[in-house]
Formats: sequence, structure tokens, C-alpha cells
Amino acid sequence: MPIPITRPCFDETEFELVRKPLESGWLVQGPYVAEFERLFGAFTGAPFAKATSNCTTALHLALEGLGIGPGDRVIVPSFTYIASANAVEYTGARVAFCDIDLATFNLDLNQAEALLEADGGRTIRAIMPVHLFGLCVDMPRVMDLARRYQLKVVEDAACGLGARLGGQHAGTFGDAGCFSFHPRKSITTGEGGMVTTADGRLAGTLSSLRDHGAGKSDLQRHQEEGGSLLPGFAARGYNYRMTDLQGALGVAQMGKVARILEARTTLAARYDAALQGCGALSPTLVPPGHVHGYQSYVCLYHGGEAVDQLSLAGVDRLNRRRNTLMARLESLGIATRQGTHAVPTLEYYQARYGLADADFPKAYAADRLSIALPLYVGMTDGEFNLVVESLLNLAKEV
Repeated sequence: MPIPITRPCFDETEFELVRKPLESGWLVQGPYVAEFERLFGAFTGAPFAKATSNCTTALHLALEGLGIGPGDRVIVPSFTYIASANAVEYTGARVAFCDIDLATFNLDLNQAEALLEADGGRTIRAIMPVHLFGLCVDMPRVMDLARRYQLKVVEDAACGLGARLGGQHAGTFGDAGCFSFHPRKSITTGEGGMVTTADGRLAGTLSSLRDHGAGKSDLQRHQEEGGSLLPGFAARGYNYRMTDLQGALGVAQMGKVARILEARTTLAARYDAALQGCGALSPTLVPPGHVHGYQSYVCLYHGGEAVDQLSLAGVDRLNRRRNTLMARLESLGIATRQGTHAVPTLEYYQARYGLADADFPKAYAADRLSIALPLYVGMTDGEFNLVVESLLNLAKEV
């Protein structure tokens, strides 16, 4: 049987809970969404958690709720999923791309500070640190930059469930944190997102904006006297709500979140140990004080060369070898994936911002040389050993 890149962790609990909204007839955002929000807030330590239709809409709501709009710029890492940049554009603001650190795949904060110094407080109003693949960005330093340059901080914690720095959970450092429950994430509601915040006023704004700008949700109207009348609409909002079917699935997933994260961490440690003898691949660096959430296990294919000293042509040469390695693994029934995009190399952003591949060389290298390996709860020893043995043998040949 083929070995997938990931597999959701479901059992009878999910099936039983998803039936409840169907039996009650309450399918829209309702009591199960509220319970999912409560459980998620408690797990992350966030005073407020607001569910959304996906993480992209969560990012959009957070940015808009914080007043980001036309004329503003937002620092976004150049190696991330395209949704990070797209969410900025939805507000009418522009993206200020920043290169990354190849060892962690996260935002290079020295370059971020250089961008801020060059801007001189004119247009950059926010920063979006992305906790890529489940590793926290150096958030104390991000928050120091935010204080010095008066920035709003929206953490893209799409991959960040279980990620901690100094004991604090990803998504709880800045003004808002945004999480994803896509099927490739550690827990899933099919699609779905969450915004966490410690700001009660922002939480209220998010609740309204996700529901067309309504002053009350459908559930509130249903539970209160006078629910036959429509609510007021003080803002132009969106339909970014999570359904109660998804909420029920989220409640079930939260019941096993600790076990899911522990299993993924155990597998990641086994990969780390196995790759110590491989001269062609490097695991992600996990700095002291960090707990990696391991949404994905991503390594860098370098073929024994110093990637950060290579020209684009040199990266392209290694890229062909990486692609051959991935294709041969696929032929054995082993799924792998490129880590994510170098967004400034994608057609839309190159055309819109006049960018070239060479503008963000670390992101370019990460795009072309990253490899995500299979990682999921229930991965058998046989599956794991086949992945590792095949990877190590093929890495010597390509």
C-alpha cells in the first residue's frame, strides 16, 4: 500500500460527534463551534479563540480587524504558502517580502529589521511571522521590533499547533494568531481556521466580521428572546463562519490533540536520528527553548554542498537531483512534497511587484531543495523503515 504524506487521525469519536449536528438540525455556526473555540483557547492559552472557514480567512480578518488596509505594507516571509501574501492583498495593503534563514525555514529577522530601517516608519504597519512547518519564529525579537517600530503582529500559525517557545504557545505572542485545520495539519476539520487573541475588543470585531458584520450570531438570536428579528449590521463583513459539522469534528480532534502531537514528535525524533548518517540531507534546526509542533517533517536536500553559497544555477543543479530523488521515492509508493512556495517566484507576485528569482535567494533555495517526508499518527515501523532505507539509499545515487 502506498505511504501517504499524511493521514488524518480519526476514530469512532469523530463519527459519533459529527452525527450530533445532523440529528439536531443545527448545522451552521453553533454550540459545537463554541465548544471547539473554548477547547482550543484553553489548549493554546489564548483568552479568546474565534473559528473561521479556513486559515486564509482568519488571516484576512485579523489584518482587517487590526486596521491594516490600502497604503500599508506588511512584512511576510518569502518562503511560505501563497495564502500568507494573498491575505495581505485582500485588505488592499501590499506585501513587503523578506528572506528566510535556511536552517529553520523561518523569517530572517536581521533582514526584517533592515526593511524597517529602510522604510523609516512610512508604510510598514505590520509583520506576519510564519511559524513554518511547526517551528516558532523568534517571537521575543519580533515583539521587540513591533514595539520599536509600532507594528501590528499577526502570527501565521497555520502549521503552529503544538509549537512553543519558552513554554508559550505559537499564536499567543502578537496581536493575533491564525491557525489552519486543513487535512495536512495535525488536527483537521476538513477546512477551517481559528484566530487567537488576548484583545477582547479585537475578538468582538472578529466575531462580527466573520458573520457579515452582524451584531449577533444566529445562535445568539436563537437562544435569546426576540430572535425572530434580524440583527443590526454596523460593519461590512464576510461569510467566514465555520459550520457546526466542522465544529463537532474539531471537538473530537481536541480530545486527542496531545496524543497526536506526541506521536508526531516521536516520529520526528526517529527521522532526526536516521538522517544523522546522511550526507545529502539536513533536518530543520530546532533552536534551544523551542518545541517543534511538526505539522510537517521537512529537510533540505544539499547533496553535501553549502547551499547558501551557491548561485541560482547551482541551486537549479541540485534541484534536478532533488526532483529525481522525489520521483524515485514516488515510484516506490512513498509520497513526498516540496516544503512550500517561494512566493516571490510565483507568476502573480513576480508580475505585480516586479520581482526576480534572485531577489530572495534563500527562499529560492528552500523552494527548490526542501523535502517533506511522510508523517502521521499510526505510521507503522515497517512504513517508517521503508521510507528511511529508501531515502538513504537513493540519496547516494542521485
